[in-house]
Amino acid sequence: MSNWMKLIPKPRSMFLLVKCPDCENEQVLFDSATIVVKCNMCDSVLAQPRGGKAKLLGKVVNTFE
Repeated sequence: MSNWMKLIPKPRSMFLLVKCPDCENEQVLFDSATIVVKCNMCDSVLAQPRGGKAKLLGKVVNTFE
């Protein structure tokens, strides 16, 4: 590993592709959400804020760094 990689840290938060447990719709959301995130199709809650990382109520399908 080169020296410049040690100087530039990776971000601790990322975007997630989450599948809704009710309607199976997939939606992209931020893992450190500060507001309640609802599904665009059925209006069920996908993530709840907890001060740091959000509490995810759906299944994580993919992560985007």
